[in-house]
Amino acid sequence: MDDPNSDAPESEAPEAYDGPSLPGLEPETPKDDPGYQVLARKYRPQTFDDLIGQEPMVRTLTNAFASGRIAHAYMMTGVRGVGKTTTARLIARALNYDTDTVHQPSIILTPPGRHCDAIARSAHVDVMEMDAASRTGISDIREILDGVRYAPVSARYKVYIIDEVHMLSTSAFNALLKTLEEPPEHVKFIFATTEIRKVPVTVLSRCQRFDLKRVDREVLTDHLARICDKENTRVDRDGLAAIARAAEGSVRDALSLLDQAIVQADRGETVTAQQIRDMLGLADRSRVLDLLEAALENRAKDALDELRHQYDSGADPQVLMRDLLDHLHAVSRIKAAGKDADLGEAQETVDRLAKLAEAHSLASLGRLWKTTLTGLDDVRNAPDPVSAAEMAVIRLMAAASLPSPEDAARLLAGIAPSGGGANPKTGPEGAAPSGPQSAYTPEPEPEPTGPKDLDAMMVMIDAARDIGLKLDVERCFRPVSMKPGAIVFEPTENAPSNLGGRIAAFLQEQTGERWLVDSKPNTKGGETIAERRARQHEERMDAIRRDPAMIKALTLFPGAEIISVDEAPTLPTSEDDDQDTARQENSR
Repeated sequence: MDDPNSDAPESEAPEAYDGPSLPGLEPETPKDDPGYQVLARKYRPQTFDDLIGQEPMVRTLTNAFASGRIAHAYMMTGVRGVGKTTTARLIARALNYDTDTVHQPSIILTPPGRHCDAIARSAHVDVMEMDAASRTGISDIREILDGVRYAPVSARYKVYIIDEVHMLSTSAFNALLKTLEEPPEHVKFIFATTEIRKVPVTVLSRCQRFDLKRVDREVLTDHLARICDKENTRVDRDGLAAIARAAEGSVRDALSLLDQAIVQADRGETVTAQQIRDMLGLADRSRVLDLLEAALENRAKDALDELRHQYDSGADPQVLMRDLLDHLHAVSRIKAAGKDADLGEAQETVDRLAKLAEAHSLASLGRLWKTTLTGLDDVRNAPDPVSAAEMAVIRLMAAASLPSPEDAARLLAGIAPSGGGANPKTGPEGAAPSGPQSAYTPEPEPEPTGPKDLDAMMVMIDAARDIGLKLDVERCFRPVSMKPGAIVFEPTENAPSNLGGRIAAFLQEQTGERWLVDSKPNTKGGETIAERRARQHEERMDAIRRDPAMIKALTLFPGAEIISVDEAPTLPTSEDDDQDTARQENSR
């Protein structure tokens, strides 16, 4: 009997497979379609060996088919583009695999069987595909249930593939349950969904579930490189890695981006990583690391200038924030596992990340990561994304200038901070040694040598010739409390938002200790230095106006005003005169 959906009668042998010589990549190119095909379709997996990154699922299916333990329903779940629908079609082909020599279900799909081509093209009468996103009602499910009782026309099994099954209505799920629990022997169900939590447990319990994972970046990068070789196209490895990062584990997204990347250079030329970054709106990751270093070192101008320059060069603020999160995650991994942590980064990048890890505790890095994650949400929702990104970087700088939670607790208890690093006498992060050394009493750490009041801090700033910080402190810093290691101040209305962070960074550089500098706008502080000078000047002028001699002078000269007061030169005392006389006599 001929298959009405097949290109050749079943009595004839299947056409010889004429795929590319590259193993593991078999283009899906219909012979009657000589036009261009996008890479996502051209290189859609034709066998289970072609699936990348899903080895656990392939191994399970291989063993199940080999032992004859084939489930009646499968549930494929995973993010977009990881191969759910493709896997469903492969399973449908495996269930109905039939050649002149093989007449049973087989996971090995080479050479293609009689029904493989029609199933791959979604054109087989016994393999029905339904998109539950557009057909959600009970009437659509009843169409399936009405056809379940009939035997397949030409294939071994009737296979129902329902994509986005979580979109079915409650009544549709209920109608499906009985048939799903006890389906006829000739019927198989394959479901696919991106929202597994929305599928009723009663349905899940009747399916064999496979969680298709995101494809690892390195695996996806290698896959893109193999396709570039087959397409006779040269693309920088770093550019392919950028595509793999942007695809977030989705093979389909990665191939769509590669399609776009290939035309970034003239025919025969190599597509550079920079061209791909420009295409994606990505900033150079090394420059993002420059931005992170500037932020964590409280170099506010450098950090904000770098962010604005990357934005002007076409970088997407959301991508910038995600890259900052990636780098902070890598720094945290290095802090936890050491420089040998597998980061998939160049050695130069690892060295720079390790240097940042040395300067912060794990708790501080967790706080910085959370601050940046909040910033990413702000960038997504803000009407002006780049302004939100700048504010996120400013908050990151403020968080980086704060002491670790351990040091903050010590400061609140009136104990000097540990300085951030691990203390060889007290263990990591200042903790007392455990085990046999539990009787050890840590030596008290010396108090930091720092300014005890505002005037002492101004002396340090003057000595360092930090003119910008000096002017801002003089105009905007109203002291609330100052003690070694901890400062609280009330900022004026025009105070820079990063003043506290700059003061903390300056004092840490000068004293070698971490300082908690807390800005509290609603707390009543003392006078700024500028306000104190203005008050003292006014008091002095008022005293001069009340001086009897000045009152008489102003009376003699009507309309005269006191504009300024100059100090009179200091007259020499009699003791100074005697010393001058002695020096003159000695010179004779």
